Amino acid sequence: MGSSQAEKARLFRGLHERPGAFVIPNPWDAGTARILAGLGFEALATTSAGLAFTIGRRDSEGAVTRDEALTHARTIVQATPLPVSADLENGFGDAPEAAAETIRLAAGVGLVGGSIEDATGDSALPIYDFAHAVERIAAAVEAARSASFPFTLTARAENFLFGRPDLDDTIRRLQAFEAAGADVLYAPGLRDLEAIRTVCAAVSRPVNVVMGLSGASFSVEELAAAGVRRISLGSALARAALGAFLRGAREINDEGTFTFAGMAASFADLDPFMLGRND
Repeated sequence: MGSSQAEKARLFRGLHERPGAFVIPNPWDAGTARILAGLGFEALATTSAGLAFTIGRRDSEGAVTRDEALTHARTIVQATPLPVSADLENGFGDAPEAAAETIRLAAGVGLVGGSIEDATGDSALPIYDFAHAVERIAAAVEAARSASFPFTLTARAENFLFGRPDLDDTIRRLQAFEAAGADVLYAPGLRDLEAIRTVCAAVSRPVNVVMGLSGASFSVEELAAAGVRRISLGSALARAALGAFLRGAREINDEGTFTFAGMAASFADLDPFMLGRND
């Protein structure tokens, strides 16, 4: 018998409260979710880029709708007994009410957490102004608190992903998001341990750091020592898999050879993670 959503939510919250840091990897379909669960990870998170690539679209351009994202999230939720948090982008709308409605709908598909970012999706003005960004998080927090279980709301400050490496403004935003009630704080794109350590020291809520972006690679031990509580992978695993796919396809097309198959996972590797006809 599977755990209830409330039980998953309490387990997920507890992962953030224990000492050290835990890794929350990001599957992009039911099969990869089952593999990650079978390997022993304790929670999962969706990836907006992984979903976008799967359906042949670009990430961060508003090309994926809220309905598509939530349908995809439900698939991940149903694939394993683990708690699942979702990358909910900017809440699929500029208004605070849009962010709030997205959180309510996220809870309705079985998710126990989700993130709202301050990126607009508009290349001309990529980051919401400070006051509006805080209003949006406050509305999302209110929606999260209306759930019948402890929905974990992550607030993201996106400066470093959009050419604004302003650590002071990033910390100001995270502190305001914390004051608005966010449960987890997240500034993707921090490139050195000193910046990560500074962010962790500036807030009292758990901090998420993403690994797998170019230019920064730290161990779980190093990140935990810097004060990080949660480590996500974003689209890194999806891009790693697609990298192998590209190398294989290019070898066939350019060289007429098939040596890539020697690195492929075998059926014996994969079948133990998957469901059979009678499962």
